[in-house]
Amino acid sequence: MPGLGLPEVLALVLLPTLGVTELLIIFLIIVVIFGASKLPQLGRGLGEGISNFKKGLKTKEAEEERLEEGEGVQPK
Repeated sequence: MPGLGLPEVLALVLLPTLGVTELLIIFLIIVVIFGASKLPQLGRGLGEGISNFKKGLKTKEAEEERLEEGEGVQPK
């Protein structure tokens, strides 16, 4: 079993301790930094990024399956 790196340990330690109050404070800080008019653009960009990431995972998995089945192998 591989060990956990620092980012994983921080995620495990910090995420369960975030409550509603802390999340609201973080949201207010984001609003102050970026402004209310930029939030829809940030959300749209984040959604597109997640969508592209999921598409990339699906195509990678499909490519690996084709290689395992021998469909992607080209004779020399």
